[in-house]
Amino acid sequence: MKLSDSGKKLLHTPEGLRDIYGEELKIKGNVTGKIRREMHLYGYEDIQTPTFEFFDVFSKEIGTTPSRELYKFFDKDGSTLALRPDFTPSCARCAAKYYMDEKEPIRFCYEGNAYTNTSSLQGKQRESTQMGVELIGDDSAFADAETIALLINSLQSTGLSDFRISVGNAGYFRGICENAGIDEETEFSLREFISGKNFFAAEKLLEESGAGMEVSRNLLGITELIGSQDALERAEEYADNEMSMAAVKRLRDVYEVLGQYGLEKFVSFDLSMLSKYNYYTGIIFKGFTYGVGDVIATGGRYDDLIGRFGKNSPAVGFMIPVDALLEAMRRQKIKVELPEKATVIKYNEEDYKKKLKKAQELRSEGKSVRMMPE
Repeated sequence: MKLSDSGKKLLHTPEGLRDIYGEELKIKGNVTGKIRREMHLYGYEDIQTPTFEFFDVFSKEIGTTPSRELYKFFDKDGSTLALRPDFTPSCARCAAKYYMDEKEPIRFCYEGNAYTNTSSLQGKQRESTQMGVELIGDDSAFADAETIALLINSLQSTGLSDFRISVGNAGYFRGICENAGIDEETEFSLREFISGKNFFAAEKLLEESGAGMEVSRNLLGITELIGSQDALERAEEYADNEMSMAAVKRLRDVYEVLGQYGLEKFVSFDLSMLSKYNYYTGIIFKGFTYGVGDVIATGGRYDDLIGRFGKNSPAVGFMIPVDALLEAMRRQKIKVELPEKATVIKYNEEDYKKKLKKAQELRSEGKSVRMMPE
């Protein structure tokens, strides 16, 4: 038993961590099992990456979680290590290392815990369970649509039906910034302000950077580009460069393919959608439902990330924060089937052999049995 500095027993977990047990854990296992089955139906294969990696895998240059939000420590050789904050960089490293010469698309699916070291928890946990997929080696709109379709089917498999996948494209915003000659640091700040809905700060930053009225209009105008296909029509009006126009075209193509899946009703568009992860290069999307304030899915295309590990390959994927999904299901009162409770067989010293035989017979039939003394 661990003791505190005062010598008292510690019976609780650190802030931002919690135990999961009993029926709650059974529900979680049931839900993750259904999602995993959908991923396998699409041909994705399981991958398990280390809980911690070299710090460089999640560094600023990679474009992942800020260093201040990583759990960092040193090994005996003095190398800086970090607990994974998300799985995508690890999967990218793995693909570059073990599939360097692979020409066919690679499909990974994963499940595990990720860790974020933040003091601003706001009800969130520092350790969270994530499930997701990575489709590597396919740069087509069909691949984008497949990941979104799989995400929708995965959420449906849990019993969730009232949700929306909001889709944008990181290339749209980046194209306007590049065309206007906005430097990388200013673009990063703008992305933070706009994604945080702090439009006043974004407008002030544009004024200080010397951006003209037309550039400011185009960048701030993306906050209005939300909705159905009419949002794409308005997006073309603001697009002043080839990259942004190509981004709109890709969204149209993906929507058309999702129509062939019969899933377009779950999709809407949001060109102001931007991510804290700097590795997204193309389509980007998030899942929303009622009952929780957090997203129940995030994803997008990251065509440059794997190249940072030595293998130039396009990729797209998504991640489901399982804990947020479970909270949404709980609040929406979605019933989850649980396995039958164990049959209790009581015994004493005289009839133990007989009762044990009965228990073994039931177990051989696949039934759970708990033996208890009388």
